[in-house]
Amino acid sequence: MHIIDIWVNCPSIDTADTITDALLDQHLIACANRYAPIQSAYVWDGAIQREQEHPLLLKTRADLAQQVEDAVRALHPYDVPPIIRIEATANADYLAWVHAVTRLT
Repeated sequence: MHIIDIWVNCPSIDTADTITDALLDQHLIACANRYAPIQSAYVWDGAIQREQEHPLLLKTRADLAQQVEDAVRALHPYDVPPIIRIEATANADYLAWVHAVTRLT
């Protein structure tokens, strides 16, 4: 059983919560953690941009990663949403819980 964390920066709390609720409702993730706002700097359209973003960490089975990414893309307002997959390991009880509360593809 393999799990992954998916890191997504969101432009607002509402966006982060909308993504979380939709993915939980679809049983695509076991849980999500929304972190305190951060200050992000990046280049977009040839200029340096600075924005406050709300980091969101989504926890799911590795075999659901593409479905989670597709759902995030559909719900995220950015043209290029940052969706970063991170392979994770965990204790056996946690792995079993993640697999039990997420759906089979």
